Amino acid sequence: MLNLFDTLRVYFSSEKKLQHSLKNLLGFYPGNIELYKQAFRHRSVCKDKKQPNNERLEFLGDAVISAIVGDYLFMRFPLKDEGFLTKMRSRIVSRSRHNQVAKKLGINLFVEINGESGMRNSSVNGDAFEALIGAIYLDKGYETTRKFFVERIISSHLDMEEIEQKETDFKSKIIELAQKEKVSFEFRIKEEIGQGMDKQFLVELIFNNEIKGSGQHYSKKRAEQMAAEEAIERIGNGQ
Repeated sequence: MLNLFDTLRVYFSSEKKLQHSLKNLLGFYPGNIELYKQAFRHRSVCKDKKQPNNERLEFLGDAVISAIVGDYLFMRFPLKDEGFLTKMRSRIVSRSRHNQVAKKLGINLFVEINGESGMRNSSVNGDAFEALIGAIYLDKGYETTRKFFVERIISSHLDMEEIEQKETDFKSKIIELAQKEKVSFEFRIKEEIGQGMDKQFLVELIFNNEIKGSGQHYSKKRAEQMAAEEAIERIGNGQ
């Protein structure tokens, strides 16, 4: 139930429509609306470096999701070993899964992105989802973020039995598929974004002379896995 302060703040806000839309999405009204606007802002729409995009929030959200999922799995599977828990977390904290969840939540309706960039980067909704989790964490704290993720994401959108059976080493699957079909493949770094500790790798997977997947992450290996995961999904769908 809203308290009087929340009611007045939303009533006098210049962002009433966004506030109400986020309430429907999150189950609560945001406190710092600017954090959420940043979470949905792709760097392609920023006119200069002074305008914050969602990449830093994405980095934070990725870490927070990993912690929440680790906590959840530890409690759900008290008799399972570290190897099982690590594999399960990897299967939940995957780019294709975040893309799927983002689509179900309608996050694509909130994302600000240059149309051309959106065509090149199919992970923008998953990136925005991770950034949203980062925004919730900064705005409301860990406990609210954990409750939102467990109740609105895990309980509503994830089939734990299906996840338990899923393979996660997508690079190995690409190698096996390439050998089976006798075609070539290559992971290619298309762009290095940022510098120092903030540098991210944008990796493309060239499979049978076609770009089948892309991934962007601070870790080159993780970016390659993301590209392989997307490629397997597209190849499986005949794309």
